Formats: sequence, C-alpha cells, structure tokens
Amino acid sequence: MKLRIRASRVIETTALVNTGFEVERPQLLIPLRLAKELGLWPPPPSAELIELGTAGGPVRNYMVPNALEVWVITEDREVGSVTCDALISNIETEVLIDDKLAGELKIVILNPATGEWRFYDETITRHTESPTYWV
Repeated sequence: MKLRIRASRVIETTALVNTGFEVERPQLLIPLRLAKELGLWPPPPSAELIELGTAGGPVRNYMVPNALEVWVITEDREVGSVTCDALISNIETEVLIDDKLAGELKIVILNPATGEWRFYDETITRHTESPTYWV
C-alpha cells in the first residue's frame, strides 16, 4: 500500500503490513536511506537504541518516539494521520507497518499471499502496490 510519511519532510512510498511485527505502540520501520530523506539520520537526541527480536535473531535499531505522521493513500481515499514511532533499520530495504499502526490506519488484510486488503469500514477489495526498495 502507499503511505504518505511526514517528519521534517513529506515522502510518499509503499509499505508492507507485517502481521508478525507486534509491539505496544504504533511503529513504522523505515530503512536507513528513507530515514536520511526524512531528516531522521543521524538519529536525533530523542532516539533510543533498542533490541528487537526477529525471525532471524535479535537486531538493534534506533527508535525515535512520535517522530512520524502517517497516512494510507489510495486513488479514492486517504486515511490518517496517525502519529507513530520511527524504527530505523540498516538491514531492511522496505517500509514495514506494525500491527498497532495497521489497526490505527484501519487496514484489514484479506489475503497476504495475493496482497488483497481493504479498510475496515468498506467492502471493496484493494490490491497492494509494487514495492519500493530503499537501498
């Protein structure tokens, strides 16, 4: 899906909902290159270095609390804004939406294999966008 992300600048990019990305607060994992584009690298003084458990083992990322405003944008609709933490990754190349942020943005995954989704207050089926890689 396509997101509009605002920090010190506004950027539109695609993102994946990662249903295994379970945290306590809305968070958006952003690749290092996107963090630079948004003015979040080098990390601001409010950033914390945290360790996250992943399927490939623990990783350390900077977390910048309440650093981003995020909207889902489609051809006919815009949902948001939601304020969320930025997780800055030097490993990931795509933007990842956590479970809490997906819920706040009213995203319902219909079929993860085919990329079908909708907003929870509608009945139409939407299809995922082509990925954007931040390498």
